[in-house]
Amino acid sequence: MCSKKDILALMIIAEVCCEDEAESKTQKPRKWAKDWFLEKERFSNEKLLPKTPDEWRKEAELFEQVSGFPNCIGAIDGKHVEIEKPAHSGSFYFNYKKTFSIVLMAVVNANLEFLMVDVGQNGRVSDGGVFSNTTFAKLLSEGNLQIPQSRVVVPGEESLPYVFVADDAFCVDKNILKPYTGYHLTRQQEHFNAKLSSARVKVENVFGILANCFQVLLKPINLCPEKATIIVLTCCYLHNFLRQKDTPDSVNTTGSNGQSQGDGNNMLPLEPTHARNSTNLAKRTRDAFCNVINHNNNTNQ
Repeated sequence: MCSKKDILALMIIAEVCCEDEAESKTQKPRKWAKDWFLEKERFSNEKLLPKTPDEWRKEAELFEQVSGFPNCIGAIDGKHVEIEKPAHSGSFYFNYKKTFSIVLMAVVNANLEFLMVDVGQNGRVSDGGVFSNTTFAKLLSEGNLQIPQSRVVVPGEESLPYVFVADDAFCVDKNILKPYTGYHLTRQQEHFNAKLSSARVKVENVFGILANCFQVLLKPINLCPEKATIIVLTCCYLHNFLRQKDTPDSVNTTGSNGQSQGDGNNMLPLEPTHARNSTNLAKRTRDAFCNVINHNNNTNQ
């Protein structure tokens, strides 16, 4: 995804953001990195997302291989990245956990790589508003992601759309699945939830690896929100670069339960959404996935 020149620019950008302007001794590299950042726009999501239906299908095939969940093309989640209170900001960055933060929203694949990153929304944004404010959400709602058409997974069952898996911070949608909730779930619904969790845990793995590898994320970032945003974006891009190379265990290792060695607890989860206005189509889609997953489970027993 990134050339050596790209990586050098990213590292300089991160260093520049972390140091005092008056103490800089690298003005030429600083200017070059700034020009690179402004002109190349390497942080746009379009640089990460699959471009064609075939590329999305490959993501789905890998997810099914590693988690047994069909037609999954990504796991979505978000975290509050803590920052020190910005000057003169009032409660603008004040989140539900009573700290100050910017939000990192991400979609990851089964290889623990970022497919989408959106960073910088203020921590005060309401639970449902964080995702809906992203460029990715707009592309998804407008049908501009080049996602493949639905396919029949099990003969005799209805066709299933390609979907992203998420948790209770999101609303169920025709292309977004989250677990069933409640105290009286059927055995089939519980099995569906377990399968969905095995796919969705990939995004938690990535957040844990990210925090372990880039320890600037282990405590509140003492920079203005704009620079903190660049730091977090840089970490995400370097993470992908390291995942695709021969890298230390801290970037590649997961525990025996499939979880990353770091849990990213320093980054706060999004607040569960209180919205309950999922469409009938979205609910039927989840039920259809539940039927197919339980059919596969019965077949394999």
